Amino acid sequence: MTRLILATRNAGKITELHAILADAGLPHDLVGADAFPEIPDVKETGVTFAENALLKAHALAQATGLPAVADDSGLCVDVLNGAPGIFSARWAGRHGDDTANLQLLLAQLSDISDDHRGAHFACAAALALPDGRERVVEGQLRGVLRHTPSGTNGFGYDPILQPHGDTRTCAELTPEEKNAISHRGKAFRALVPVVRELLG
Repeated sequence: MTRLILATRNAGKITELHAILADAGLPHDLVGADAFPEIPDVKETGVTFAENALLKAHALAQATGLPAVADDSGLCVDVLNGAPGIFSARWAGRHGDDTANLQLLLAQLSDISDDHRGAHFACAAALALPDGRERVVEGQLRGVLRHTPSGTNGFGYDPILQPHGDTRTCAELTPEEKNAISHRGKAFRALVPVVRELLG
């Protein structure tokens, strides 16, 4: 059984990828970055989701000698030419302040009418091997942005993105409903043939 490391300390992401690999009949031993506490977090200096995912995956693969998966994701607003994009987690200036990021974005879009509030969540997932081989796949969840947050199930910008074809925001979906359509779920599922090809 191949050991595979996922560049995250988020238990939910590990569970999600593990389930996707298991459903595809790929019985890999998947661990998170917590299994290697001596390895520092990688600075995300890329200018695209794919570059940041590859930076993290290659750093972990080199440090551990194991195949590594990493992802990077964010919200891309059409009328803002794809921003906040890679700056989604620090849009208001401080990394991970979900409330401030959400409030700033809503303020910036306050005069934008409903027919121009298109946006999508984007995720790039990368697999890097210690020998330098790499692959990147991507997933998207398209929708429109609400004027006010709604729902408590999600995080980040989930309370304002309403997926196309639904009347609820991502934060009003159950975890199962969200995983079935999410950008990260799509990217992780797109990794399955890549893992099969490179790792068997």
